[in-house]
Amino acid sequence: MNGPTTVAGRILQFNEELAETTLELPPGFTVINPFSGPQKERVREVTTAFYNKYYDDDKPRRLVLGSSPARRGTAVTGVPFEDAKLLESETGVDVDGYAVSRPSAGFLHDVISRYGGRDKFYADFVMSFVCPLGLERKNPKGKEVNCNYYENNKLLELLQSFLVDTLESQLAFGTDTSVCYCIGSGENFAFLSKVNEDQRFFQTIVPLEHPRFITQYNRDREEEFAEKYLSAFRGQGD
Repeated sequence: MNGPTTVAGRILQFNEELAETTLELPPGFTVINPFSGPQKERVREVTTAFYNKYYDDDKPRRLVLGSSPARRGTAVTGVPFEDAKLLESETGVDVDGYAVSRPSAGFLHDVISRYGGRDKFYADFVMSFVCPLGLERKNPKGKEVNCNYYENNKLLELLQSFLVDTLESQLAFGTDTSVCYCIGSGENFAFLSKVNEDQRFFQTIVPLEHPRFITQYNRDREEEFAEKYLSAFRGQGD
């Protein structure tokens, strides 16, 4: 087989291809590309350390897909759903000063710990996104804020081919396509399901509520949602 022989190598190659990506967006929308931005060398160092630590093998894994990277989180660090402090402790690379801790990462950190820890979790799963590059837009006050690929019809229209192509590229990580887990049980799940009807990338897609929805609006139900995540993750492949 051509190309890198480990999952780590394939993911890092995918990131390098993203570094060369340019996207046409409607006025007022901007791409955040950690792989070609001002912190690209630090991002390369962090992602290389992270993926070589957990993915230095050829074992098939299942995808866990969010919608798109948060502008102050993954869109800066380059590692999905990991905040700076967790990355620093896991990789030994100092990432302080250019990313902030996210409630989403905290919730998922707890789920991962309860699943059996990072070694076990990352041996079974790859976390990524339907739209692997961050997006932001200007709100009515002129402030840059997070944006999801599905928030604007014109935006989605312009991104459609990129989203389908990069989903297909992520199957080349060595993905177990029997099931995909979709973080975001609303519009992200709806779009991914529609693409899957046409492309048949996955046999099954399991929707999971977004950690931000859980931590901001349903904190009293965190345990319930954590158990839902764990039940879903343990329900396949064990």
